[in-house]
Amino acid sequence: MDALEQLVKAAEEEWLEHWKRGPTRTRVANAPQIGDRAPDLELEDFRGKRVRLSDFWRDRPALLLFWRHYGCGCGLERSKRLAAEYTDYVAAGANVVIVGQGEPERARAYAKKYGLPPCPILCDPAFHAYIAYGLPEAVPAQILYDAPEDLQRCELEAGLRFIAARREMGRPLVDNPWQLPGEFVVDASGTIRLAYRYQYCEDFPDPRVHVTAIMDAAKT
Repeated sequence: MDALEQLVKAAEEEWLEHWKRGPTRTRVANAPQIGDRAPDLELEDFRGKRVRLSDFWRDRPALLLFWRHYGCGCGLERSKRLAAEYTDYVAAGANVVIVGQGEPERARAYAKKYGLPPCPILCDPAFHAYIAYGLPEAVPAQILYDAPEDLQRCELEAGLRFIAARREMGRPLVDNPWQLPGEFVVDASGTIRLAYRYQYCEDFPDPRVHVTAIMDAAKT
């Protein structure tokens, strides 16, 4: 088993532990809002380099995309949408940055497999940035609304079957199944200009909202 396979296996085990435990962080206190200072954390990027979030909004606005887990179908759909939207975000004046749960090796593999645009991917397996930006875990209804009832009830056997089925598809279930995504526009002063927190896993934003917020932030 190579290093990437070992990381994926460990991330599958993490998914199962979160599944068995259920969501526990459904409320995030003092979540930053529009007009607040954006939390500035140091994270590892997908090349293994330590960077700060503020590196990406120092000279122009940043669009921070907090991702669902790397085995989620919603993430694949967001990949497709981002591929179509990316040039508009850059043209509006933004540095586009993805924050994901996986380690650098898994982030690189995910970007290559699903054709993510050429933007940085930062790694937050401990959820420090997710929590700092006020992104909670979901209740099952926000994630499993279109799933069979045994999955909606979070039964262990259903979760094990789900893992096995996804592994056969070549898209293993990894990381935290309950973590909700979010997307933020931060201007060059470090102020949040748009805070979009998903209410369910397919709650994708209209790209025109992001473009308008980026253009507005670029004027300041």
